[in-house]
Order: sequence, then C-alpha cells, then structure tokens
Amino acid sequence: MLKRTTHRPHSLPKGPWLMTQTWKNVLFAHWPLSPTTLQTKIPAPLEIDTYDGQAWIGIIPFDIVRLRARFLPPVPFAHAFPEVNVRTYVTFNGQPGVYFFSLDADHRLAVRMARSLFHLPYFYADMEVKRENGFIRYHSYRPNAMFEAAYQPTSHVFTAEKGTLDDWLTERYRLYTTHRRNLYALDIHHNPWPLQHAEADFHKNTMFLELSNTKPLLHYAKRQKVFFWPLHRCT
Repeated sequence: MLKRTTHRPHSLPKGPWLMTQTWKNVLFAHWPLSPTTLQTKIPAPLEIDTYDGQAWIGIIPFDIVRLRARFLPPVPFAHAFPEVNVRTYVTFNGQPGVYFFSLDADHRLAVRMARSLFHLPYFYADMEVKRENGFIRYHSYRPNAMFEAAYQPTSHVFTAEKGTLDDWLTERYRLYTTHRRNLYALDIHHNPWPLQHAEADFHKNTMFLELSNTKPLLHYAKRQKVFFWPLHRCT
C-alpha cells in the first residue's frame, strides 16, 4: 500500500509513519460556498482552495476502527469510535490540504489525545450509529452542533478521474492546523478512494451555520486504511 503513490499530488513524507486507522462507512457531503466568505474563517497564511472558482465545505461522518500507533497493538478502549468532521480546502505555498473547523468524536480520551498531540479542534459528542433497511443512520449531538442523517451508496464502486471535482474533493493528503499562532501540517497516505455515489436524508444539521440551500454533492466509501505521519511546523 505504501508503495502505491502515483495518485498523490506530492511524494510520501520522509521518515516512518506514526499511526494508522481504518475509516468505515464514510459519507462525503459537500456544499458550495463563496471563497470570500470562507477566507475570513481560516487563519493566515492559508488560502482557500477552489475548483473552477468555487469553494466547498465538507461534512464527513464515518467510523474509526483499528486505531493504533506504529509497532503497537490497537489502543485499549480507544481504537474504535464514530466521528464527524467539518472541513474546507486550502493551500499553503502551493501545497493543497484540508482545514478543519471541527472534529466531533464519541470518545473522551481520543478527543483529549488529538487536541494535545495534533492541535486539532476536536470535541466530545454523544453519537449513535446503526444500520437500518440498508441505510446508515448517524446521530451526533453536542451543544450548538447537531447532525442527524441517513445515507447509503447508490452505485458501483469507482475511482475518481484525475482533475475532476470528485477527485479534488476526496484525494487530499495533508491537513493544516494552528497552535499559538504557528502553522502546522500533518501528512497522510491511503490508496485512491473506492467511491460510490450516494443518497442521504439530513434530518438535523447545525454543524456549520452558513451552508447554502443547494443540495449537497454526495459520495460514499465503505472502507479506507489510512497512515499518518508526525505533525510538523511549517516554515
């Protein structure tokens, strides 16, 4: 898996990977938003990335399983839990990546570790995920941030063609975050996403209050194994 790199926009990071986890039942729900609006919500020196002049917000619910550090077994009592991310797409010195507005998880220890080790805006949320009549029903709640949706795939598996919007939204291999006014990056690696088109009913969604009234663009992925490298300060 680590030898398959031609789909990446840049080479693998130097040094050994730090952590691995597997993501299951991933929904990519994306809404278009004004680049000008989003630029005011991200820290300098990051710049909003756009596709054909359009910026995007993604809300991504999924399950994390098999979380472990390199050379270690899965983390006791913290190797599997649901999570939902709210993110947009940015660049720094020409390098594309993801910027997270929030990451909600149903595991207090995992939230504390992620905040401390990776300086990411994690929050504890009360979550429930179940499968019913072919749909994945996902519920997440914390004050001022609720998400309830039911979703399922509707197509065969495909790999997004290079240069398409599907590829641009999903094939991201770096995240950016800030801590004490410093910018940090973290690199990841995985195989190309095994995507499917999807349908979803959003019963409640207050994860990001400035979403447009347009219907979201939806993708689903059943499973993806991901490797993480250490967080590093950007120069």
